Amino acid sequence: MMLCPRNRASDRAQRVTHVAINGGQEHNVIQYNHMRNKIVERLSKLKPTKGEAVLALDIGTEFVKVLAAKLDDRIEILGANKVRQEAGAMHDGAIADIRAVTVACEKAISELERQIGQPLRKTVVGVAGELVKASATTITYRRKNHETPIAEDEMHSILQKVENRALENTEKQINRETNRDTKIRLINSALVGMDIDGYKVTNPIGFPGKEIAVQIYTAFAPLVHIGPMEAVCRELDLDLLAIATEPFAVFRAVVGDQTASNITTIILDIGGGTTDVAVVSNGGVEGTKSFAIGGRSFTRQIADSMDLDMAAAEKCKLALGSDALSDATRERILAAVQPSLTIWQAGVGMSLEEFGGLDHLPSKILLCGGGASLDQITEVLKSDSFLEDLPFAKTPEVKLIDPSALPGIKNRGIEEIDHSFITAIGLLWVAKDSLSS
Repeated sequence: MMLCPRNRASDRAQRVTHVAINGGQEHNVIQYNHMRNKIVERLSKLKPTKGEAVLALDIGTEFVKVLAAKLDDRIEILGANKVRQEAGAMHDGAIADIRAVTVACEKAISELERQIGQPLRKTVVGVAGELVKASATTITYRRKNHETPIAEDEMHSILQKVENRALENTEKQINRETNRDTKIRLINSALVGMDIDGYKVTNPIGFPGKEIAVQIYTAFAPLVHIGPMEAVCRELDLDLLAIATEPFAVFRAVVGDQTASNITTIILDIGGGTTDVAVVSNGGVEGTKSFAIGGRSFTRQIADSMDLDMAAAEKCKLALGSDALSDATRERILAAVQPSLTIWQAGVGMSLEEFGGLDHLPSKILLCGGGASLDQITEVLKSDSFLEDLPFAKTPEVKLIDPSALPGIKNRGIEEIDHSFITAIGLLWVAKDSLSS
């Protein structure tokens, strides 16, 4: 029985979850999933008809955010909406109450459908949380017949070995952290780099060579996280094109259609319950980390310290960047959020320390997510206490991601789209990648 019926036909095309593969350089990416042919065949049945919009569904701790867009040469955004989640619906970025989340999604999507004047069925969803693990794995493969040109089948085999190694390592890591046997699924894969006998190549097909070094970004999520999202989509009668890790989605939003991008940056997506950290080097994502502190922590500290409800505390937090507060009130709010800011700073620092393979961290930090609205975030990221133990070559430039400056996006003047919608924009790129693969 549908929790929230939307008057849709019951006979459905078979739903699939597709592994989105894109490294910011589409013409250089090698498709290697061993089920690729079957997935592509099934996805072809779900491709939008001419003029049909695709839905990006960003299920966050504080809000459900949705975008509708047409996916042509560019992504044309047709409408946007967001609905606040019930308390307890989410926990650390993961769904805790399927029914409550479904109700919020239903409200957000129904209003969006009313805005654009058409139903929305084909969707891509984001997943986040501390147990969503992503990293770049490198493997060196020695070929027996090094004078023979590399064929696609051989590359698929090599890349599958890298993926399997990443799966084994991630399962062990999650099992250590949870002290239980946790089943996980590959969510995103992207080719980061490849060398043949020390010579960098973008597409190895047709090259001879003895030694191939492959670096691939892979992201995995526990089935206990993915299952509820699939359940929500079933209840809403949505065709699920893809599930993507939210840090990867933000990366896709930043790179956009710049297929030859050499962007190097740190991306911080500060949501209500979690902060996602992504390091991008020369247009490829090196890895992502997540920890369970977000904007709600700051709001809760204000509420507790000043004896306010969460709604009033949120208003106080957002007012810190304006002239609406007295000096005394501002000082009280700053004192209230400081403990959470200190812990958050430590979380970002520890996440960045795990990228030990980089000689220097990128000197640009891009912020997005509703939690990034707090002005003190930028101050923390430029403070000596944050920078002293991290390998920055210089003080980084820190700024909010401007949706209007994202490449490959056409916005029909929808004012609601701000830095809190960046993940949803990235999910549209994942949908485009999935349907064009």
